[in-house]
Amino acid sequence: MGRGRAKAKQTKVARELKYSTRNTDFDALQRELSGQSDDHQEEDRSDDYDDGYDDYRR
Repeated sequence: MGRGRAKAKQTKVARELKYSTRNTDFDALQRELSGQSDDHQEEDRSDDYDDGYDDYRR
């Protein structure tokens, strides 16, 4: 019995998402989906934490 308030909030959020008019940046969406970044530089994918035992772990 206390689900009414939660369900009402979910309904409100869903309705706002469905009917809101937002300006979509399709160029940014295309870059994100294609894997390109804004500055077109490769990310540094190295670990920030290196304890020196990576060779010994399985």
